[in-house]
Amino acid sequence: MKLRSYMLIGFFLSLLLSIVPFSGNFTNAATPTTAAPVSAVSFTQGVQKTVLDNGLTVLTKEVHTAPVVSVQVWYKVGSRNEVKGENGISHQLEHLMFKGTTDRPVQFGRLFSALGSQFNAFTSYDQTAYFGTVQRDKLEALLTLEADRMENSLIGPDQLTSEKRVVISELQGYENSPGYRLSRAVMRDAFPNRAYGLPVGGTKADVEKFTVEQVRNYYQTYYSPENATLVITGDFATEPVLKVVKETYGKLAKRAKTAVAKNSAQVTAPTSAAKKAPIILKQPGSAALLQAVYPLPDIKHPDVPAIDVMDAILTGGRSSRLYQALVESGFASSVSGGAAELIEPGWYEINATAAPGQELGKIAQVLQESLAKLQQQPVTTEELNRAKTQLQASFILGNQDITSQASQLGYNQTVAGDYRFIEQYLAAIAKVTPAQVQQAAKTYLNPAKQTIGFFEPTQPDGKPGASSAGSGRTVENFSPGKPVDPAELAKYLPPATSATDSGKQSLPEEFTLNNGLRVLLLRDRNLPTINLSGQIDAGTEFDGNQKAGLANLTAANLMNGTQTKNALTLAKTLEDRGADLNFSTSREGVSVSGEGLSANLPILIQTLADVLENATFPADQLELSRQRALTSLKVQLDDPRGLGRQVFQQAIYPENHPFHSFPTAESLKSITRDDLLGFYQTHYRPDSTTIALVGDFDPLKVKLLLYQAFGKWSATGKPPFLKIPSVPLPQTLTRLNKVIPGKSEAVTYIGYNGISRKDPRYYAALVLNQILGGDTLSSRLGTEVRDRQGLTYGIYSAFATGINPGPFLIQMQTAPGDAQKAIASTLALLKQLREQGVTESEFNTAKRSITNSYPVDLANPSDVSSIILNNAVLGLSRSEIREFPQKIQAVTMAQMQQAIEDLIKPENLIIVTVGPGDTVTKGS
Repeated sequence: MKLRSYMLIGFFLSLLLSIVPFSGNFTNAATPTTAAPVSAVSFTQGVQKTVLDNGLTVLTKEVHTAPVVSVQVWYKVGSRNEVKGENGISHQLEHLMFKGTTDRPVQFGRLFSALGSQFNAFTSYDQTAYFGTVQRDKLEALLTLEADRMENSLIGPDQLTSEKRVVISELQGYENSPGYRLSRAVMRDAFPNRAYGLPVGGTKADVEKFTVEQVRNYYQTYYSPENATLVITGDFATEPVLKVVKETYGKLAKRAKTAVAKNSAQVTAPTSAAKKAPIILKQPGSAALLQAVYPLPDIKHPDVPAIDVMDAILTGGRSSRLYQALVESGFASSVSGGAAELIEPGWYEINATAAPGQELGKIAQVLQESLAKLQQQPVTTEELNRAKTQLQASFILGNQDITSQASQLGYNQTVAGDYRFIEQYLAAIAKVTPAQVQQAAKTYLNPAKQTIGFFEPTQPDGKPGASSAGSGRTVENFSPGKPVDPAELAKYLPPATSATDSGKQSLPEEFTLNNGLRVLLLRDRNLPTINLSGQIDAGTEFDGNQKAGLANLTAANLMNGTQTKNALTLAKTLEDRGADLNFSTSREGVSVSGEGLSANLPILIQTLADVLENATFPADQLELSRQRALTSLKVQLDDPRGLGRQVFQQAIYPENHPFHSFPTAESLKSITRDDLLGFYQTHYRPDSTTIALVGDFDPLKVKLLLYQAFGKWSATGKPPFLKIPSVPLPQTLTRLNKVIPGKSEAVTYIGYNGISRKDPRYYAALVLNQILGGDTLSSRLGTEVRDRQGLTYGIYSAFATGINPGPFLIQMQTAPGDAQKAIASTLALLKQLREQGVTESEFNTAKRSITNSYPVDLANPSDVSSIILNNAVLGLSRSEIREFPQKIQAVTMAQMQQAIEDLIKPENLIIVTVGPGDTVTKGS
């Protein structure tokens, strides 16, 4: 089951690597008795729809919970509109929309970044959307920029040539994934005569052939006011903003239509009398995969609510039928599903990853038996109510921030044709009956209409191939262009009013229970939701090489049973109420994340207390989680990003360092139940645990609840403490190359050990990083390596700071033949930065960009709970959440130059490239 944070189903291609607009493992939910319908009326209440004379639909919704606004433009065009030979043209155009306009011939990412906008874009089957969220004083500026590129985008030979390379790099990056390759084969077979059967991003063959005229015609045809919806949500007054919209967008002309009418044969769902044979891909890879696809009707069909309830019963959380039949039985290490209900008839898909040693044919058989059972017997009242609550709670939890609310409105208007669609949808969900679910299963899960595919990896153990160390020589010596002058940029920026004061942010209340458990509470009455963040000092730094994976396995088994509840009962306790609780491990701790409706806070707290105090680690569940960990390890070693990060980390930190250890098949197999119990008893302690809660609650009641739930939890002695040794920089520039057969793109990591969060240079380092590579479109690295040379889909830099120093790193994805050019350009930029420093104008722009975007983080309650928690764990004051922007603004140019001198060392870099094997220049 997939979370539709804005009901976006289908395969997304986002412009930037760092954003994925929907998640595949959402809030599990349900109720034990009856599902109370969730009203969507309050969501659409206050939405004003205005249609301009030129046909532009404008949706405005005032949300005065934070001083930010979201501006989104949704065009009703996606891969569905592409004809033969132009697969991927919608996505190519999305990239070109950032290359500037006739009046502003400058990378739009730089303009958005200068405004402090958190921005992105994506292309899907039915729509292409552009979105930015900013402080409220930048609203008019965002509107101006979006209107400009609706009509005046620069689509010329230079822009198309460089961005074609970027798009091909992106597509080749997807080719690294066996799941992508399997899905492409299955979809082509399921929909041989329809655009939905082709990949949204396109094919390399078609992208290479796009002409300027072709892309320009597509732009002229579809990027027209009457084919677009402008959505504005947030802290503004409707009437003055509509006046600005009419002035800015009203003058844009409708365009003449030249779109080809599609014949109806293209939209007929495939029907076949006999069951098709499976598609079998035998290629290099790691885990065995299964994907099954079934045709569905379009989004307006009356069966859609029953189909979604059916999906929740099949794949919604641990208590779901397919999880129990495939994962709990040990056949699969994961299973997921989702319905793509679109403008034209869509599909339902089920994906499974085989557990080690399990046959895909057997998984397909068990899957078919589960689907047949759903067709033959009505679902139980308990299952039905759980599924309904799951869908309803996910809607509320997925719309806590104004960006998501704008996206929900944009999606409903564009794909369903009515922003109020969500009202009738949720009302219909509440009325779905067992008979309707059974009928949906009979109608749509027909074996004769199924298209199924198997990915069978040809590498026996998912082991990477050979590796080599280069001498550090490169053939080309790229000299970077001069850094773009922000003063030059400023003349293209629309005016913005004065900045918003961030000093009004409420501070959390902090207290400590008698047993040492730290708690931070921040009441937020804007929505009936709870966001919980926590950390337990039980991270992988305590593993050691011999038992690498122990911290992970311990955290993964917490929800597998306590002294009073087994795994299924624990899952149902949360899923019956629309709540979710997850544990994930990092170097320095185990992260706890929980969310739910505020009425269910007691259940969330009691469940958390139960698993932290009373976990039993059943032996059978340990074996299943070990098998899943072994599958994950194979997948990681088969992914250039995963293997690259491991090789990079282990090159920085010596073998005896706590940050060196990574799980191996041998270490995972050696871990016993006694190891888990010992680790749990040693490291899971109240005085090693911090919890932050943000949401709609009464602080006094919450305190009482916490004392009742955690008051008896105790620990003896002092908590374990690791003194992390300091790590010197490498003596010379070091290169490592790893080969993974069957990949199409290379991933490169460049860097060395960096600083901790409490390092006095931290704020200067953040400003420095913003200039260097904090954003793939507006930074020096992005401007040179991505934008000017078109060598990479994405390039970023970051200081991974924690309680202890983490790596400074630069990451990029390139075509194998472009890796050396991109590395050479990066080294030249680092040398330029070291020798020439930064300009005053760049420095001030970077500081403004960071401080202007910070209020957007504070507008999302989920982000606020994470920020509060991290500040506490890192030993910062409670007021850091309020003072952070001032600390950025207080950075001086002298501090910046010192940070460059201390932290940028081009001659001491470790460079790791992982890819298909032809990334190393001959003779180097």
